[in-house]
Amino acid sequence: MAAPLPAVGAAPELTFAVEGVVAMRYSVGPSLGFRLTVGRADGGTIESVLLQVQIRLAAGGRRYQPVEQERLANIFGRGDQWARSVGSLHWTNVTAVVPPFTGHTSIELPVSLTYDFEVTSAQYLQALDDGETPVDLLFSGTIFYLDADGLLQAAMIPWEQEARCKLPVAVWREAMDSHFPDAAWIRMSRATFDQLQLYRAGRAATDWDDPIRTLLRTAHE
Repeated sequence: MAAPLPAVGAAPELTFAVEGVVAMRYSVGPSLGFRLTVGRADGGTIESVLLQVQIRLAAGGRRYQPVEQERLANIFGRGDQWARSVGSLHWTNVTAVVPPFTGHTSIELPVSLTYDFEVTSAQYLQALDDGETPVDLLFSGTIFYLDADGLLQAAMIPWEQEARCKLPVAVWREAMDSHFPDAAWIRMSRATFDQLQLYRAGRAATDWDDPIRTLLRTAHE
């Protein structure tokens, strides 16, 4: 009769928590830094973690002022549509490498921002006046650790690992304003841009605000 196989030790369990969110001051483009604490539940050593994070805006977790609801109508609809349409919005996916640690460690998880209002997350955040909005971080990836014999092992992070934090709207605006102060961006077709450029040149305008404001006043007359 064959001898039973030796028992294989369980993979280490990791814990995740977000301690805060800050505007990154010296990034190439507007970015937020999520201050993430990663721990090993039994206090042991981890060689490294290849971390994959899906970040979602938990839009159903906050209240909205009437003017905010108007701005978000193209995402969630109007009136009684809100009760069934306001939910979680995908924001971005981020990959990071967590260096070796014992017990726990902290890293800054950078998240790049965009002012392209064709992107739903940018539309959503721009529509908010103040307060905070909940953010969910869903973790996956690979844990590298040493077993009892000192051999390098790899294990997957369970899909149920996640953490929630609150993103202050003011912090998002600080990050955007550090690169685009008092500015916003819109996407339009080349043909529309060419017509607008000709209109601006005809008015000898030094910026885009003057011709667009004139067109808006004309539309409301």
